[in-house]
Amino acid sequence: MTGPVPELTDRATACAERLLEADGVLLASHIDADGLTSAAIAARALERAGLPFETVFEKQLDDAAIAAIAATDYDTVLFTDFGSGQLDVIREHEDAGAFTPVIADHHQPATIDGQRSSSRVDTEYHLNPLLFGIDGSSELSGAGASYVLARALATASDADSEPPIATDGGAETDAADADAPSGTRADNRDLAALAVVGAVGDMQASGGELHGANAKIVAEGVDAGVLETGTDLSLYGKQTRPLPKLLEYATDVHIPGVSNDEGGALRFLDGLDLELKRDGEWRRWSGLTADEKQTVASALVRRAVSKGVPASKIEQLVGTAYVLSAEPVGTELRDASEFSTLLNATARYERADVGLAVCLGDRDGALERARTLLRDHRRNLSSGIDLVTREGVTVEEHVQWFHAGDRIRETIVGIVAGMALGNDGISRSKPIVAFADKDDDEVKVSARGTHALVRRGLDLSAVLGEAARAVGGDGGGHDVAAGATVPAGAEAAFVERVDELVGEQLS
Repeated sequence: MTGPVPELTDRATACAERLLEADGVLLASHIDADGLTSAAIAARALERAGLPFETVFEKQLDDAAIAAIAATDYDTVLFTDFGSGQLDVIREHEDAGAFTPVIADHHQPATIDGQRSSSRVDTEYHLNPLLFGIDGSSELSGAGASYVLARALATASDADSEPPIATDGGAETDAADADAPSGTRADNRDLAALAVVGAVGDMQASGGELHGANAKIVAEGVDAGVLETGTDLSLYGKQTRPLPKLLEYATDVHIPGVSNDEGGALRFLDGLDLELKRDGEWRRWSGLTADEKQTVASALVRRAVSKGVPASKIEQLVGTAYVLSAEPVGTELRDASEFSTLLNATARYERADVGLAVCLGDRDGALERARTLLRDHRRNLSSGIDLVTREGVTVEEHVQWFHAGDRIRETIVGIVAGMALGNDGISRSKPIVAFADKDDDEVKVSARGTHALVRRGLDLSAVLGEAARAVGGDGGGHDVAAGATVPAGAEAAFVERVDELVGEQLS
Protein backbone atom coordinates (compact mmCIF):
# COMPACT_ATOMS: atom_id res chain seq x y z
CA MET A 1 0.00 0.00 0.00
CA THR A 2 1.27 3.43 -0.94
CA GLY A 3 -1.17 5.13 1.42
CA PRO A 4 -2.91 8.50 1.16
CA VAL A 5 0.32 10.37 1.95
CA PRO A 6 3.22 8.47 0.30
CA GLU A 7 5.89 10.36 2.25
CA LEU A 8 4.53 8.88 5.50
CA THR A 9 3.91 5.31 4.33
CA ASP A 10 7.08 3.67 5.64
CA ARG A 11 6.84 5.27 9.08
CA ALA A 12 3.11 4.59 9.30
CA THR A 13 3.72 0.93 8.43
CA ALA A 14 6.38 0.63 11.13
CA CYS A 15 4.01 2.16 13.69
CA ALA A 16 1.19 -0.15 12.63
CA GLU A 17 3.35 -3.25 12.86
CA ARG A 18 4.48 -2.24 16.35
CA LEU A 19 0.88 -1.81 17.47
CA LEU A 20 0.01 -5.27 16.16
CA GLU A 21 2.71 -6.74 18.42
CA ALA A 22 0.98 -5.36 21.52
CA ASP A 23 -1.23 -7.38 23.84
CA GLY A 24 -3.18 -4.22 24.54
CA VAL A 25 -2.93 -0.50 23.80
CA LEU A 26 -3.58 2.60 25.87
CA LEU A 27 -4.92 5.24 23.49
CA ALA A 28 -4.26 8.78 24.80
CA SER A 29 -5.58 11.81 22.94
CA HIS A 30 -6.19 15.54 23.13
CA ILE A 31 -9.66 16.94 23.86
CA ASP A 32 -10.41 19.35 21.00
CA ALA A 33 -12.24 18.43 17.78
CA ASP A 34 -9.00 17.32 16.13
CA GLY A 35 -8.09 15.24 19.18
CA LEU A 36 -11.50 13.60 19.42
CA THR A 37 -11.58 12.66 15.75
CA SER A 38 -7.98 11.44 16.03
CA ALA A 39 -9.01 9.17 18.90
CA ALA A 40 -12.12 7.96 17.08
CA ILE A 41 -10.14 7.06 13.95
CA ALA A 42 -7.51 5.26 16.02
CA ALA A 43 -10.17 3.49 18.12
CA ARG A 44 -12.03 2.22 15.09
CA ALA A 45 -8.77 1.06 13.43
CA LEU A 46 -7.59 -0.73 16.59
CA GLU A 47 -11.00 -2.34 17.00
CA ARG A 48 -11.01 -3.62 13.42
CA ALA A 49 -7.49 -4.95 13.86
CA GLY A 50 -8.65 -6.90 16.91
CA LEU A 51 -6.44 -5.02 19.36
CA PRO A 52 -7.80 -4.55 22.90
CA PHE A 53 -7.47 -0.94 24.01
CA GLU A 54 -8.53 1.67 26.54
CA THR A 55 -8.96 5.38 25.82
CA VAL A 56 -7.95 8.34 28.00
CA PHE A 57 -8.12 12.05 27.22
CA GLU A 58 -5.97 14.91 28.50
CA LYS A 59 -6.45 18.67 28.25
CA GLN A 60 -2.70 19.01 28.39
CA LEU A 61 -0.05 16.31 28.11
CA ASP A 62 2.16 17.61 30.89
CA ASP A 63 4.69 15.79 33.09
CA ALA A 64 2.02 14.64 35.55
CA ALA A 65 -0.23 13.26 32.79
CA ILE A 66 2.65 11.34 31.21
CA ALA A 67 3.70 9.98 34.61
CA ALA A 68 0.12 8.76 35.19
CA ILE A 69 0.18 7.03 31.80
CA ALA A 70 3.52 5.43 32.66
CA ALA A 71 2.03 4.10 35.91
CA THR A 72 -0.59 2.03 34.06
CA ASP A 73 -0.10 -1.62 33.15
CA TYR A 74 0.04 -0.90 29.42
CA ASP A 75 3.31 -1.61 27.67
CA THR A 76 2.24 0.19 24.48
CA VAL A 77 0.79 3.70 24.40
CA LEU A 78 -0.64 5.33 21.26
CA PHE A 79 -0.63 9.13 21.49
CA THR A 80 -2.86 10.96 19.01
CA ASP A 81 -2.92 14.73 18.37
CA PHE A 82 -0.21 15.27 20.95
CA GLY A 83 3.02 13.66 22.06
CA SER A 84 5.49 15.21 19.62
CA GLY A 85 5.92 18.33 21.71
CA GLN A 86 6.42 16.23 24.84
CA LEU A 87 8.86 13.70 23.38
CA ASP A 88 11.62 14.68 25.79
CA VAL A 89 9.49 13.60 28.77
CA ILE A 90 8.01 10.60 26.96
CA ARG A 91 11.49 9.40 26.08
CA GLU A 92 12.51 9.45 29.73
CA HIS A 93 9.71 7.00 30.55
CA GLU A 94 10.45 4.94 27.44
CA ASP A 95 14.11 4.68 28.39
CA ALA A 96 13.07 3.58 31.88
CA GLY A 97 11.05 0.74 30.35
CA ALA A 98 7.62 2.08 31.34
CA PHE A 99 6.08 1.78 27.86
CA THR A 100 6.76 1.92 24.13
CA PRO A 101 5.27 5.09 22.62
CA VAL A 102 3.61 5.21 19.20
CA ILE A 103 2.84 8.80 18.25
CA ALA A 104 0.51 10.12 15.53
CA ASP A 105 0.72 13.89 15.83
CA HIS A 106 1.24 17.07 13.81
CA HIS A 107 2.57 19.54 16.38
CA GLN A 108 6.14 20.80 16.57
CA PRO A 109 8.41 18.05 17.94
CA ALA A 110 10.33 18.73 21.12
CA THR A 111 13.93 19.84 20.79
CA ILE A 112 16.91 19.22 23.03
CA ASP A 113 17.18 21.91 25.71
CA GLY A 114 14.09 23.60 24.22
CA GLN A 115 16.09 25.28 21.47
CA ARG A 116 14.65 25.20 17.96
CA SER A 117 18.16 25.22 16.53
CA SER A 118 19.14 22.08 18.47
CA SER A 119 18.60 18.50 17.38
CA ARG A 120 15.09 17.14 17.79
CA VAL A 121 14.30 14.52 20.36
CA ASP A 122 12.86 11.47 18.60
CA THR A 123 11.63 7.96 19.07
CA GLU A 124 11.30 5.05 16.67
CA TYR A 125 7.53 5.02 16.19
CA HIS A 126 6.88 8.70 15.59
CA LEU A 127 4.44 9.60 12.78
CA ASN A 128 4.47 13.37 12.23
CA PRO A 129 4.21 15.20 8.88
CA LEU A 130 6.75 17.79 10.01
CA LEU A 131 9.44 15.10 10.02
CA PHE A 132 8.81 14.55 6.31
CA GLY A 133 8.57 18.11 5.01
CA ILE A 134 4.78 18.43 5.29
CA ASP A 135 3.31 21.40 7.17
CA GLY A 136 1.41 20.17 10.22
CA SER A 137 -0.34 23.50 10.66
CA SER A 138 -1.99 23.65 7.25
CA GLU A 139 -1.51 20.38 5.35
CA LEU A 140 -2.20 17.55 7.81
CA SER A 141 -4.03 17.56 11.13
CA GLY A 142 -3.75 15.16 14.04
CA ALA A 143 -6.80 13.34 12.71
CA GLY A 144 -5.05 13.15 9.34
CA ALA A 145 -2.00 11.55 10.96
CA SER A 146 -4.30 9.05 12.73
CA TYR A 147 -5.97 8.32 9.41
CA VAL A 148 -2.64 7.59 7.74
CA LEU A 149 -1.88 5.22 10.61
CA ALA A 150 -5.32 3.61 10.35
CA ARG A 151 -4.83 2.92 6.66
CA ALA A 152 -1.45 1.33 7.39
CA LEU A 153 -2.93 -0.69 10.24
CA ALA A 154 -5.60 -2.11 7.93
CA THR A 155 -2.92 -3.24 5.49
CA ALA A 156 -0.62 -4.67 8.15
CA SER A 157 -3.29 -6.63 10.02
CA ASP A 158 -4.62 -9.99 8.88
CA ALA A 159 -7.84 -9.13 7.06
CA ASP A 160 -9.11 -12.71 7.35
CA SER A 161 -8.79 -13.04 11.11
CA GLU A 162 -11.74 -12.30 13.37
CA PRO A 163 -10.36 -12.17 16.91
CA PRO A 164 -12.53 -11.15 19.86
CA ILE A 165 -12.80 -7.42 20.40
CA ALA A 166 -12.24 -5.87 23.82
CA THR A 167 -12.65 -2.12 23.68
CA ASP A 168 -14.29 0.82 25.36
CA GLY A 169 -14.90 2.38 21.95
CA GLY A 170 -18.50 1.24 21.46
CA ALA A 171 -20.36 -1.71 20.01
CA GLU A 172 -18.70 -4.04 17.54
CA THR A 173 -21.06 -2.74 14.83
CA ASP A 174 -22.75 0.64 15.16
CA ALA A 175 -24.37 3.28 13.02
CA ALA A 176 -21.14 4.77 11.71
CA ASP A 177 -19.78 1.35 10.73
CA ALA A 178 -23.08 0.20 9.27
CA ASP A 179 -23.40 3.25 7.03
CA ALA A 180 -19.92 2.89 5.56
CA PRO A 181 -19.54 0.87 2.35
CA SER A 182 -18.23 -2.59 3.32
CA GLY A 183 -15.22 -2.36 1.03
CA THR A 184 -14.08 0.87 2.66
CA ARG A 185 -14.33 -0.59 6.17
CA ALA A 186 -11.80 -3.23 5.22
CA ASP A 187 -9.13 -0.66 4.35
CA ASN A 188 -10.39 2.10 6.73
CA ARG A 189 -11.01 4.59 3.92
CA ASP A 190 -14.44 5.28 5.44
CA LEU A 191 -12.59 7.01 8.30
CA ALA A 192 -11.56 9.81 5.93
CA ALA A 193 -14.75 11.68 6.86
CA LEU A 194 -13.64 11.98 10.49
CA ALA A 195 -10.16 13.06 9.36
CA VAL A 196 -11.72 15.92 7.41
CA VAL A 197 -13.83 16.96 10.41
CA GLY A 198 -10.63 17.09 12.47
CA ALA A 199 -8.76 19.14 9.86
CA VAL A 200 -11.61 21.64 9.52
CA GLY A 201 -11.89 21.86 13.30
CA ASP A 202 -8.17 22.57 13.46
CA MET A 203 -8.66 25.62 11.19
CA GLN A 204 -6.70 24.05 8.33
CA ALA A 205 -9.20 25.04 5.63
CA SER A 206 -7.29 28.22 4.81
CA GLY A 207 -8.63 30.13 1.84
CA GLY A 208 -11.87 28.18 2.11
CA GLU A 209 -10.53 24.70 1.37
CA LEU A 210 -8.18 21.97 2.57
CA HIS A 211 -4.77 21.70 0.94
CA GLY A 212 -1.79 19.36 0.66
CA ALA A 213 -2.04 15.99 2.37
CA ASN A 214 -5.49 16.91 3.67
CA ALA A 215 -6.71 17.19 0.08
CA LYS A 216 -5.48 13.64 -0.62
CA ILE A 217 -7.53 12.38 2.32
CA VAL A 218 -10.55 14.28 1.00
CA ALA A 219 -10.10 12.51 -2.35
CA GLU A 220 -10.07 9.13 -0.61
CA GLY A 221 -13.22 10.02 1.30
CA VAL A 222 -15.02 11.05 -1.87
CA ASP A 223 -13.90 7.87 -3.60
CA ALA A 224 -15.08 5.83 -0.60
CA GLY A 225 -18.51 7.46 -0.75
CA VAL A 226 -18.37 9.00 2.74
CA LEU A 227 -17.66 12.58 1.65
CA GLU A 228 -19.09 15.04 -0.85
CA THR A 229 -17.46 18.34 -1.79
CA GLY A 230 -18.62 21.33 -3.75
CA THR A 231 -18.51 25.09 -3.98
CA ASP A 232 -20.87 26.75 -1.52
CA LEU A 233 -21.26 29.77 0.72
CA SER A 234 -18.58 29.82 3.42
CA LEU A 235 -21.05 30.44 6.22
CA TYR A 236 -21.29 28.50 9.45
CA GLY A 237 -24.65 26.88 10.15
CA LYS A 238 -25.81 25.99 6.64
CA GLN A 239 -27.31 22.73 7.93
CA THR A 240 -29.01 23.84 11.13
CA ARG A 241 -29.60 27.59 11.27
CA PRO A 242 -32.79 29.20 9.93
CA LEU A 243 -31.90 31.46 6.99
CA PRO A 244 -32.23 34.78 8.88
CA LYS A 245 -29.90 33.57 11.63
CA LEU A 246 -27.48 32.11 9.09
CA LEU A 247 -27.04 35.56 7.54
CA GLU A 248 -27.22 37.57 10.77
CA TYR A 249 -24.45 35.55 12.39
CA ALA A 250 -22.25 35.40 9.25
CA THR A 251 -19.60 37.87 10.37
CA ASP A 252 -16.35 36.55 8.88
CA VAL A 253 -17.21 38.72 5.88
CA HIS A 254 -19.13 41.67 7.27
CA ILE A 255 -21.99 42.72 4.99
CA PRO A 256 -23.46 46.06 6.13
CA GLY A 257 -27.17 45.88 6.74
CA VAL A 258 -27.13 42.09 7.09
CA SER A 259 -24.33 40.91 9.41
CA ASN A 260 -25.07 41.42 13.11
CA ASP A 261 -28.40 42.97 12.11
CA GLU A 262 -31.45 40.82 12.81
CA GLY A 263 -33.89 43.22 11.15
CA GLY A 264 -31.56 43.79 8.22
CA ALA A 265 -31.19 40.06 7.57
CA LEU A 266 -34.98 39.67 7.58
CA ARG A 267 -35.47 42.61 5.19
CA PHE A 268 -32.78 41.23 2.88
CA LEU A 269 -34.55 37.87 2.65
CA ASP A 270 -38.01 39.41 2.30
CA GLY A 271 -36.73 41.25 -0.79
CA LEU A 272 -35.99 37.98 -2.61
CA ASP A 273 -38.59 36.32 -4.79
CA LEU A 274 -38.31 32.95 -3.07
CA GLU A 275 -40.36 30.67 -0.87
CA LEU A 276 -38.31 31.12 2.27
CA LYS A 277 -40.84 29.69 4.73
CA ARG A 278 -42.70 26.40 4.79
CA ASP A 279 -45.44 25.51 7.25
CA GLY A 280 -44.69 28.77 9.02
CA GLU A 281 -41.02 27.93 9.58
CA TRP A 282 -37.97 29.51 8.00
CA ARG A 283 -36.19 27.14 5.69
CA ARG A 284 -32.52 26.29 6.12
CA TRP A 285 -29.78 26.63 3.53
CA SER A 286 -29.43 22.85 3.33
CA GLY A 287 -33.07 22.60 2.22
CA LEU A 288 -32.84 25.09 -0.66
CA THR A 289 -32.56 24.00 -4.27
CA ALA A 290 -29.42 24.84 -6.26
CA ASP A 291 -31.28 27.65 -8.05
CA GLU A 292 -32.56 29.07 -4.76
CA LYS A 293 -29.06 29.00 -3.29
CA GLN A 294 -27.74 30.83 -6.36
CA THR A 295 -30.41 33.51 -5.94
CA VAL A 296 -29.47 34.17 -2.31
CA ALA A 297 -25.73 34.06 -2.98
CA SER A 298 -25.97 36.46 -5.94
CA ALA A 299 -28.04 38.88 -3.89
CA LEU A 300 -25.49 38.73 -1.06
CA VAL A 301 -22.65 39.52 -3.45
CA ARG A 302 -24.60 42.43 -4.97
CA ARG A 303 -25.28 43.80 -1.48
CA ALA A 304 -21.60 43.49 -0.53
CA VAL A 305 -20.48 45.27 -3.71
CA SER A 306 -23.00 48.07 -3.25
CA LYS A 307 -21.81 48.62 0.32
CA GLY A 308 -18.15 48.85 -0.68
CA VAL A 309 -16.95 45.53 0.72
CA PRO A 310 -13.48 44.88 -0.79
CA ALA A 311 -13.32 42.31 -3.58
CA SER A 312 -10.82 40.23 -1.60
CA LYS A 313 -13.39 39.93 1.20
CA ILE A 314 -16.26 39.14 -1.15
CA GLU A 315 -14.25 36.24 -2.54
CA GLN A 316 -14.21 34.76 0.97
CA LEU A 317 -17.99 34.35 0.86
CA VAL A 318 -17.50 31.25 -1.26
CA GLY A 319 -15.43 28.18 -0.45
CA THR A 320 -15.43 24.38 -0.51
CA ALA A 321 -18.07 22.58 1.52
CA TYR A 322 -17.25 19.21 3.07
CA VAL A 323 -20.39 17.13 3.54
CA LEU A 324 -20.57 13.76 5.33
CA SER A 325 -22.71 11.74 2.94
CA ALA A 326 -24.06 9.21 5.45
CA GLU A 327 -25.37 11.80 7.91
CA PRO A 328 -28.94 13.20 7.71
CA VAL A 329 -29.48 16.50 5.90
CA GLY A 330 -30.16 19.34 8.32
CA THR A 331 -28.11 17.97 11.21
CA GLU A 332 -24.82 19.20 12.70
CA LEU A 333 -23.16 15.96 11.63
CA ARG A 334 -23.76 16.56 7.92
CA ASP A 335 -21.34 19.51 7.70
CA ALA A 336 -17.68 19.15 8.71
CA SER A 337 -17.56 22.61 10.29
CA GLU A 338 -20.70 22.14 12.39
CA PHE A 339 -19.62 18.61 13.36
CA SER A 340 -16.28 19.93 14.62
CA THR A 341 -18.00 22.63 16.69
CA LEU A 342 -20.28 20.01 18.24
CA LEU A 343 -17.20 18.00 19.23
CA ASN A 344 -15.50 21.05 20.72
CA ALA A 345 -18.52 21.47 22.96
CA THR A 346 -18.03 18.07 24.57
CA ALA A 347 -14.48 17.52 25.79
CA ARG A 348 -13.98 21.17 26.69
CA TYR A 349 -16.65 20.57 29.31
CA GLU A 350 -15.08 17.34 30.58
CA ARG A 351 -17.23 15.05 28.42
CA ALA A 352 -14.75 13.68 25.91
CA ASP A 353 -16.56 10.36 26.21
CA VAL A 354 -19.64 11.94 24.66
CA GLY A 355 -17.70 13.35 21.71
CA LEU A 356 -15.98 10.03 21.10
CA ALA A 357 -19.29 8.17 21.20
CA VAL A 358 -20.78 10.56 18.62
CA CYS A 359 -17.77 10.03 16.35
CA LEU A 360 -18.19 6.29 16.68
CA GLY A 361 -21.84 6.37 15.63
CA ASP A 362 -23.99 6.84 18.75
CA ARG A 363 -26.96 8.75 17.35
CA ASP A 364 -29.13 8.45 20.43
CA GLY A 365 -28.11 9.43 23.96
CA ALA A 366 -24.62 10.70 23.14
CA LEU A 367 -25.80 12.95 20.31
CA GLU A 368 -28.54 14.52 22.41
CA ARG A 369 -26.09 15.10 25.26
CA ALA A 370 -23.64 16.68 22.80
CA ARG A 371 -26.35 19.01 21.52
CA THR A 372 -27.12 20.13 25.07
CA LEU A 373 -23.43 20.80 25.66
CA LEU A 374 -23.29 22.71 22.36
CA ARG A 375 -26.09 25.03 23.46
CA ASP A 376 -24.23 25.75 26.70
CA HIS A 377 -20.96 26.16 24.74
CA ARG A 378 -22.51 28.76 22.44
CA ARG A 379 -23.83 30.74 25.39
CA ASN A 380 -20.39 30.67 27.04
CA LEU A 381 -18.65 31.74 23.84
CA SER A 382 -21.10 34.58 23.31
CA SER A 383 -20.64 35.74 26.89
CA GLY A 384 -16.86 35.54 26.55
CA ILE A 385 -16.76 37.47 23.29
CA ASP A 386 -19.05 40.14 24.76
CA LEU A 387 -16.71 40.41 27.77
CA VAL A 388 -13.58 40.85 25.67
CA THR A 389 -15.22 43.28 23.26
CA ARG A 390 -16.71 45.32 26.10
CA GLU A 391 -13.56 45.52 28.23
CA GLY A 392 -11.13 45.63 25.32
CA VAL A 393 -7.56 44.46 25.08
CA THR A 394 -4.20 45.87 26.13
CA VAL A 395 -2.21 46.76 23.04
CA GLU A 396 1.55 46.33 23.00
CA GLU A 397 3.87 47.21 20.11
CA HIS A 398 3.46 43.85 18.37
CA VAL A 399 0.71 41.95 20.21
CA GLN A 400 -2.56 42.56 22.06
CA TRP A 401 -3.79 40.69 25.12
CA PHE A 402 -6.44 40.29 27.78
CA HIS A 403 -6.71 38.44 31.09
CA ALA A 404 -10.08 36.83 31.74
CA GLY A 405 -9.23 35.48 35.19
CA ASP A 406 -11.97 33.04 36.13
CA ARG A 407 -14.64 34.71 33.99
CA ILE A 408 -13.90 32.56 30.92
CA ARG A 409 -13.19 28.84 31.14
CA GLU A 410 -9.56 28.08 30.42
CA THR A 411 -10.67 25.36 28.00
CA ILE A 412 -12.43 27.86 25.70
CA VAL A 413 -10.47 31.09 26.16
CA GLY A 414 -8.49 30.41 22.97
CA ILE A 415 -11.68 30.01 20.94
CA VAL A 416 -13.01 33.26 22.39
CA ALA A 417 -9.77 35.04 21.51
CA GLY A 418 -9.87 33.84 17.92
CA MET A 419 -13.52 34.79 17.47
CA ALA A 420 -12.95 38.23 19.01
CA LEU A 421 -10.27 39.14 16.45
CA GLY A 422 -11.64 41.89 14.24
CA ASN A 423 -14.30 43.06 16.70
CA ASP A 424 -14.40 46.72 17.73
CA GLY A 425 -11.03 47.69 19.18
CA ILE A 426 -9.44 44.29 18.48
CA SER A 427 -7.18 44.39 15.45
CA ARG A 428 -6.52 41.49 13.08
CA SER A 429 -3.10 42.99 12.31
CA LYS A 430 -1.62 41.79 15.62
CA PRO A 431 -1.72 38.37 17.32
CA ILE A 432 -3.97 38.16 20.35
CA VAL A 433 -2.85 36.54 23.61
CA ALA A 434 -5.46 35.42 26.14
CA PHE A 435 -5.03 34.45 29.80
CA ALA A 436 -7.45 32.50 32.00
CA ASP A 437 -7.00 31.06 35.47
CA LYS A 438 -6.21 27.33 35.47
CA ASP A 439 -5.87 26.93 39.24
CA ASP A 440 -4.35 28.83 42.16
CA ASP A 441 -0.81 28.26 40.89
CA GLU A 442 -1.01 28.31 37.09
CA VAL A 443 -2.51 30.37 34.29
CA LYS A 444 -3.58 29.04 30.89
CA VAL A 445 -2.41 31.04 27.86
CA SER A 446 -3.87 30.83 24.37
CA ALA A 447 -2.69 32.82 21.37
CA ARG A 448 -4.28 33.28 17.97
CA GLY A 449 -3.02 34.90 14.80
CA THR A 450 -4.13 35.02 11.18
CA HIS A 451 -2.84 33.21 8.11
CA ALA A 452 -1.82 36.60 6.73
CA LEU A 453 0.48 37.10 9.74
CA VAL A 454 1.85 33.58 9.33
CA ARG A 455 2.77 34.41 5.74
CA ARG A 456 4.76 37.36 7.12
CA GLY A 457 6.72 35.04 9.44
CA LEU A 458 4.58 34.59 12.57
CA ASP A 459 5.10 31.30 14.43
CA LEU A 460 3.13 31.34 17.68
CA SER A 461 4.29 27.83 18.60
CA ALA A 462 7.88 29.01 18.77
CA VAL A 463 6.93 32.26 20.51
CA LEU A 464 4.80 30.72 23.25
CA GLY A 465 7.21 27.86 23.83
CA GLU A 466 10.22 30.13 24.32
CA ALA A 467 8.37 32.81 26.30
CA ALA A 468 6.74 30.25 28.61
CA ARG A 469 9.99 28.47 29.36
CA ALA A 470 11.60 31.84 30.15
CA VAL A 471 9.13 32.29 33.04
CA GLY A 472 9.08 28.69 34.27
CA GLY A 473 6.24 27.32 32.15
CA ASP A 474 5.92 25.47 28.85
CA GLY A 475 3.98 25.75 25.63
CA GLY A 476 3.72 25.01 21.93
CA GLY A 477 1.21 24.29 19.18
CA HIS A 478 1.01 25.69 15.66
CA ASP A 479 2.19 28.82 13.91
CA VAL A 480 -1.32 30.32 13.74
CA ALA A 481 -2.60 29.05 17.11
CA ALA A 482 -0.70 27.96 20.21
CA GLY A 483 -1.05 27.53 23.94
CA ALA A 484 1.00 27.54 27.12
CA THR A 485 0.83 27.24 30.87
CA VAL A 486 2.73 29.74 33.02
CA PRO A 487 3.02 30.34 36.77
CA ALA A 488 0.45 32.71 38.23
CA GLY A 489 2.03 36.15 38.57
CA ALA A 490 4.34 35.69 35.58
CA GLU A 491 1.95 37.16 33.03
CA ALA A 492 3.65 40.56 32.68
CA ALA A 493 7.09 39.07 32.05
CA PHE A 494 5.55 36.57 29.67
CA VAL A 495 3.79 39.25 27.60
CA GLU A 496 6.97 41.30 27.44
CA ARG A 497 8.92 38.36 26.02
CA VAL A 498 6.10 37.44 23.61
CA ASP A 499 6.03 40.99 22.30
CA GLU A 500 9.78 40.93 21.69
CA LEU A 501 9.70 37.58 19.89
CA VAL A 502 6.74 38.49 17.68
CA GLY A 503 8.47 41.73 16.80
CA GLU A 504 11.56 39.80 15.71
CA GLN A 505 9.49 37.45 13.55
CA LEU A 506 7.50 40.18 11.82
CA SER A 507 10.32 42.68 11.37
